[in-house]
Amino acid sequence: MHTIETNGQTIELNHIRVYYETYNWEKKRPVLVLLHGFLSSSFSYRRLIPLLANDFSVITVDLPPFGNSEKSTTFRYTYRNLAQLVIDLLQHLHIPTCTLVGHSMGGQICLYIARMQPQLVREMILLASSGYLGRVKRSLTLSTYLPYFHAYVKHYFYKQGVEANLRQAIYDYSLIDNEMCKGYEQPFYHPQMFKALTRFIRYREGDLQAHELQRIETRTLLLWGENDRIVPVDIGKRLHEDLTNSALVTFPHTGHLLPEERPHDVYREITDFIR
Repeated sequence: MHTIETNGQTIELNHIRVYYETYNWEKKRPVLVLLHGFLSSSFSYRRLIPLLANDFSVITVDLPPFGNSEKSTTFRYTYRNLAQLVIDLLQHLHIPTCTLVGHSMGGQICLYIARMQPQLVREMILLASSGYLGRVKRSLTLSTYLPYFHAYVKHYFYKQGVEANLRQAIYDYSLIDNEMCKGYEQPFYHPQMFKALTRFIRYREGDLQAHELQRIETRTLLLWGENDRIVPVDIGKRLHEDLTNSALVTFPHTGHLLPEERPHDVYREITDFIR
């Protein structure tokens, strides 16, 4: 096993500061770009990164406003804009082609990148990717313009609690410990987080629909937990039908947080797929 060399940096792209980390960075090695899900961060890949870094140069990106990236109150948080930030980062790093790995919402960002810049994406690995969601209802969009809507969002988040959300996402509750709870909760202590999250709710467009997915030719591996209650495996089966160059692998007794629940299995499937 190689020593894992980590380098965390912040870069300004399109007037917003984006935090990313590189692991065992060598340009001659294949590049994997890891994108996390909604209300998450690169922390969700903590168990998978040490495995992947043995074989690849790994980049993790905290998609704004999550993780250590800026919680801007002027940026338009659309999937297209977030995808463009990743594209701009890869261009800044002079990476001509890479493999995208996306969990949940991060999978949808991967799909947007593949639609926008197909030549940049060698292949995709989508871990319980979100799919086929429309925009939020117009009434909720209008509500985000209320002066204290962000306070309601904050109240709702803390009322639910991180552990309750993790229990919804994970099949085996014994995996939930203090380290996990603190890691997922920490970014939400930032004073601007819920104002930024309000803008995310306001501007997020819908997921790519079937006719758009069917135009994506990128070779794609879909990995899914059979007990996923956040994004059910039926979504994976539907994506498999619409993504014409895709394969689907499912895991029993597994929920939504595949990088946390099945890191060794996910690592094996990724390396076999790429090789």
